[in-house]
Amino acid sequence: MGDTTKIEWCDSTFNPWIGCTKVSPGCVNCYAERDQDHHYHRAKWGAGNPRVRTSPANWKKPLAWDKEAQNTGKRRLVFCASLADVFDKEVPESWREDLYALINATPNLTWLLLTKREQDMHLGGYAPNVWLGVTAENQEQWDKRVPLLLSSGASKKFVSVEPMLGPVDMRGLKPDWLIVGGESGSKARPIQFEWVSYLYAECQHLKVPFFFKQVGSDDSGWPLPCNIESVKEFPI
Repeated sequence: MGDTTKIEWCDSTFNPWIGCTKVSPGCVNCYAERDQDHHYHRAKWGAGNPRVRTSPANWKKPLAWDKEAQNTGKRRLVFCASLADVFDKEVPESWREDLYALINATPNLTWLLLTKREQDMHLGGYAPNVWLGVTAENQEQWDKRVPLLLSSGASKKFVSVEPMLGPVDMRGLKPDWLIVGGESGSKARPIQFEWVSYLYAECQHLKVPFFFKQVGSDDSGWPLPCNIESVKEFPI
C-alpha cells in the first residue's frame, strides 16, 4: 500500500486498517486474506477477529499526497481499503470517523471507497471528493448492490465487476464508471469473453465509461477481439 500500486484503475492505495470477513462469492479466493493473514500474519480474517489499524506514519501519507496534488494541479485517485472494507462492522466506529476526517482534510485527492457491504453502506453525507463503489461479481450481487449504490448521495458511483464470475446484465442502470476483470491467482475461476463483450456493449449504449482491468490468471488461450483489453476510460 502506498504511493504507487499495481491496481491499474487508481494511482495509490491507502489502508486505514487491515482485516475483513468473507461475505459473498467474490471473496472465496481473497488475495488480501492470502497475503495479510496466511502469509504475513498481520491480521486474522473472519467475524470476531480484531482489525489491525495501520501506523500513524501510514495515515500521514494522504496529507502529503494532497499537498503534492494541490501544487501540481493533478488529482490523485486513492483506492481506500484494498486490504479491508470501509463498512466492515468489526471496525470501531471511531476509526471510521478518523478516516472521514482524513478524507475531508484532503480535498485534492479523489477517494475511491469500494464495498461488498451494501446493507451497511451510508447513503448520504459523503464529501464531494468521494467516489462510492460496490463489487458486483455476478447478477445476484448486481441486483442487490447497484440499486442501493445509485440511491446514495456520493458525487460519483462506480461498480467493480471483479472477479467476474458470470454474465451480468446492467438492467439499464447507469453508474458513473464500470470496472471489469477476471480473477487472478492460482485458484482463479475462469472468465468468458462473451460476458465481457456484452457488458462492454451495454456501457457503450448507456454511455458509461468502461475499464477492462485483466483477463485473469488463466488467460493463455482467451481471445480478445473488439480491442476490449485496451479500453481504459475514466469518468473524470
